[in-house]
Amino acid sequence: MATDNFTPTATTEHLEYLDALRDSGATNMFGAAPYLQEEFALSKAEARSILGEWMRTFSERHPKGGV
Repeated sequence: MATDNFTPTATTEHLEYLDALRDSGATNMFGAAPYLQEEFALSKAEARSILGEWMRTFSERHPKGGV
């Protein structure tokens, strides 16, 4: 089975890291994938997938818009 099509699921650790990164203002969140890559030793595709999940679920996880 090829792993090229594997789409990682964001863990609580990933989501919390991205929430903290957003709060820090260090980057526009559309540019957050490289931060994930470095912090968690992910490939570019894995980081983008996790970031996409974070973006898609943000309002669900933070209904009042804040963290």
